[in-house]
Amino acid sequence: MRVMAFGTFDNLHPGHLSYLSQAGVFGDELVVVVARDENVLKLKNHLPQEGQEIRRQKVEDALKDLGIKGRVILGNSVDRWQLVKELRPEVICLGYDQQVDIEALEQFIANERFFCEIKRLRSHHPEKYKSSFFRVK
Repeated sequence: MRVMAFGTFDNLHPGHLSYLSQAGVFGDELVVVVARDENVLKLKNHLPQEGQEIRRQKVEDALKDLGIKGRVILGNSVDRWQLVKELRPEVICLGYDQQVDIEALEQFIANERFFCEIKRLRSHHPEKYKSSFFRVK
């Protein structure tokens, strides 16, 4: 079963690792989509501190360290749901605080006519591990 997870993964930290570990239990292949720099800028009004290829590589290394079978790819710079359409996962895992219009995502999945369960994963010590805490100002 294919599972997808999405994120910026800037300054990879234990909260990210928890998210990946949780997502990894829902299937036998985890596809992690790392946000492109230009999309982070559009969504968060700032560039990530680490470039997209560095972030992608760190997530790839983390999957190996966690023993999770999967792959890490960069998101589509034009259509954020294009990879969902192409890869048709059975499960999409969202972080506890990930800003996603769930209704719009469910409608997109229904329009594409495939089964996909959306799971909101639990936080991992959000008082300590939140990307904004690790941002150098």
